[in-house]
Amino acid sequence: MSNDASTVKPYNPEGGKKEQVADMFNNISKTYDLLNRFMTMGIDTIWRKKAIKTLKPLHPQVLLDVATGTGDFAMESIRILQPKKIIGVDISQGMLDVAEQKAQKKGLGGQFEVKLGDSENLPFADQSFDAVTVAFGVRNFENLEQGLSEIRRVLKPGGKAIILELSNPTAFPIMQLFQFYFHKVVPAMGKLISKDNRAYAYLPESVAKFPDGQRFAAICDQVGFAQCKVRPQTFGFCTIYECDK
Repeated sequence: MSNDASTVKPYNPEGGKKEQVADMFNNISKTYDLLNRFMTMGIDTIWRKKAIKTLKPLHPQVLLDVATGTGDFAMESIRILQPKKIIGVDISQGMLDVAEQKAQKKGLGGQFEVKLGDSENLPFADQSFDAVTVAFGVRNFENLEQGLSEIRRVLKPGGKAIILELSNPTAFPIMQLFQFYFHKVVPAMGKLISKDNRAYAYLPESVAKFPDGQRFAAICDQVGFAQCKVRPQTFGFCTIYECDK
């Protein structure tokens, strides 16, 4: 079910997706935050807050943020949830460097730790975390089932995975506006600001191929999550998935 998504690669159809994703994020790490705000017109900050707040009843103390990137989601989680510790893991050292600088500036060094690692082979013991979060990262997994299995493995029983991911609106005229903006405007601006010709063409392609909505919930079910609630946001531009172990 996730084969289509794994075939979309940033640079070269022949090479491995994982290495190319790491290279791409290393290339765009310095301009990523700016482009992210532009790409989602700033609405991503609202989606992030909403996703994090679904964890409030759980009072998680130790969290893992997978594909943490520049750490925005993890740092917002610290602000809202006040946990003891969040570890952010990512395959791009460039992105982690930016995340670390931001954490130091905000004085969050004690609560937030970054680790270079592969989402599909997490360097943590079974049942290590109260909650696991992923914001805009699962569509970059080379093997979606493997990545989700790993998230479930490191979660404590009764824990939750909160996954925030871009999705494809289906209603007219939102779908047509989305297609134009995401497939024409975003790649042009991305190329201009990041100087990486392919990165921002890859992003809309990866969203188009991603098995969103109930298809994603079915994959979560397949890998053993107890249930996965699907919560579309803003006309279906984005979806919050709430998966219980």
